[in-house]
Amino acid sequence: MQAAGPTTHLSVPAQKTLLKLVLDPDQRFDDRAYFIFCQANPDLRVERNAEGEILIVPPADSESSHRSASVTAQLFNCAEQDGRGTAFESSAQFMLPDGSALSPDAAWVSHKSLRGFSKQECRGFLHLCPELVIEVMSPTDRLKDAKAKMEHWIANGAQLARLIDAGAETVYVYRPHHAPKTRRGVAQVAGEGPIEGFVLKLGAIWKGLG
Repeated sequence: MQAAGPTTHLSVPAQKTLLKLVLDPDQRFDDRAYFIFCQANPDLRVERNAEGEILIVPPADSESSHRSASVTAQLFNCAEQDGRGTAFESSAQFMLPDGSALSPDAAWVSHKSLRGFSKQECRGFLHLCPELVIEVMSPTDRLKDAKAKMEHWIANGAQLARLIDAGAETVYVYRPHHAPKTRRGVAQVAGEGPIEGFVLKLGAIWKGLG
């Protein structure tokens, strides 16, 4: 499928899996056109991979959304209290060094990293990788693909990445130059690196809506 231009509107049927919009290599969006494309399709969860392909991400189910909200709320409260950085929820998108553009379920960026951006730049997609990213798996997510995405975040500059598999009550923790750690059945996960002092409580996340 080809897009007619950066203001193209898409009508996508109800989906449970990721859809890929493959553009002609000569017509792929630059960063500005991609931002306009996303603005023109506000009802879609859009991302871009490093090859320039547009990815239509299925909407989160109610329980996964609830779990992501719990993560974001805890991270936001911590950021407000300690004043070292800013928390972002799942609608934020980041332009990464390899050309991909991704939206984690929750993210944290230090004030130091944000200091170089103007007000106008902050109204678009930030060209940076958050120091911390957290992804919450949905029932339709494949663990192999989710883990690969966490490695992708680390390769692009994240200092800490966490993958939460609530169905298995498991957290996978990723750091640069370290093998991933697996934490099963724990009640909380203590912060380290850029968010040392932040304790993510997992009780409500494990419980979900049940």
